[in-house]
Amino acid sequence: MNILLIGGGGREHALAWAISRSPLCGRLYCAPGNPGIAEVAELADVKVTDHAAVIDFCRAKDIGFVVVGPEAPLVAGLGDDLREAGIKVFGPSKFAAQLEGSKGFTKDICAKYNIPTAAYGRFHDQASARAYLEKHGAPIVIKADGLAAGKGVTVAMTMDEAISAVADIFSGKFGGAECVIEEFLEGEEASFFVLTDGVHALPLATAQDHKRVGDGDTGPNTGGMGAYSPAPCMTEALCAEALEKIVKPTIRALSDMGHPYSGVLYAGLILTKDCPKLIEYNARFGDPECQVLMMRLEDDVVPLLLACADGTLDKMSVRWSPQVALTVVMCAKGYPGDVVKGTPIKGVKDAAADGVEIFHAGTALKNGQLVSAGGRVLNVTALGHTVKEAQQRAYAAVDRIDWPEGFCRRDIGWRAL
Repeated sequence: MNILLIGGGGREHALAWAISRSPLCGRLYCAPGNPGIAEVAELADVKVTDHAAVIDFCRAKDIGFVVVGPEAPLVAGLGDDLREAGIKVFGPSKFAAQLEGSKGFTKDICAKYNIPTAAYGRFHDQASARAYLEKHGAPIVIKADGLAAGKGVTVAMTMDEAISAVADIFSGKFGGAECVIEEFLEGEEASFFVLTDGVHALPLATAQDHKRVGDGDTGPNTGGMGAYSPAPCMTEALCAEALEKIVKPTIRALSDMGHPYSGVLYAGLILTKDCPKLIEYNARFGDPECQVLMMRLEDDVVPLLLACADGTLDKMSVRWSPQVALTVVMCAKGYPGDVVKGTPIKGVKDAAADGVEIFHAGTALKNGQLVSAGGRVLNVTALGHTVKEAQQRAYAAVDRIDWPEGFCRRDIGWRAL
């Protein structure tokens, strides 16, 4: 069947790389894609925000299945419009995607269904948010309610930081005017991914992301500076507990509300001394966790994604390589703040090797030269028998890439080591 992949980042390059190897995949298209994705798929000249144009493209190219990579099209209801047009799609409905699109929506579900999470308050004005801060003090966590590309969360260790974060949210910096304030929880963070068709749940491999921009987990939060899989901190017992007490009640909640969730559900967890607790949900694969999951996946990804759309996930199982996968995100200097785009990148093809894939996240071609086109630019991803070996292979590839205007963390995987 012909497949259309929506998105143009590192996550989508990893998905395109995996989908393109499937015997079920006829022609693979991607909108908007990037130069890396163009090596395994045909780039589609269609505006993703124009749902009618996407549907017309699907009909013109005989697309049998659409895989939506990023969160924004899901929150905008692309999945609903495709399904209404009779086109099979991987990804939740607009209503169900609120699990990512509204932190307040998710917290309210947690409260109703007794899902372990941090105590919280929801606020629509700055004065009431400030009053909550004064009552609870720091450290405390401030979250912009809508989509913020991983940058709308502040772990405020002082009251000054907390007050400043609240002011930023209500100034419209993140596009909305609602915030969630949560208690500060201590523990290791991990990513837990589950495929679901709205009834059945199939856990995927574990992964651990690195959110802070600097080595040693310092500096501001980002969309993710690197990841590795599996995450040693996520034992079988913790995975089972997270599935039963966090993920399954959430799937049941959406079903009870008349909007079953189908697609991948990504639970960001914190492993407190009491139990795993939910930090947040994402309605899509993590970026860069998807890159390490696709590297370790031993089964054909397409039947797994189709089973979510078809309601047949109970018939599926999944196998993983025993090897460790680790990805290092190369960013433009200045990220997560303002960056200079259009700087030349050389040596990417030479840096790839057996067991090393370089996924493009924010690249473009300018007169035939690969250049940067965003904050997070390349995902250098390697397999190894141990975390240390995967780390060494990834950084050896990073060092073969000639991009003076780029930088990366040099300690991805440090927790496992």
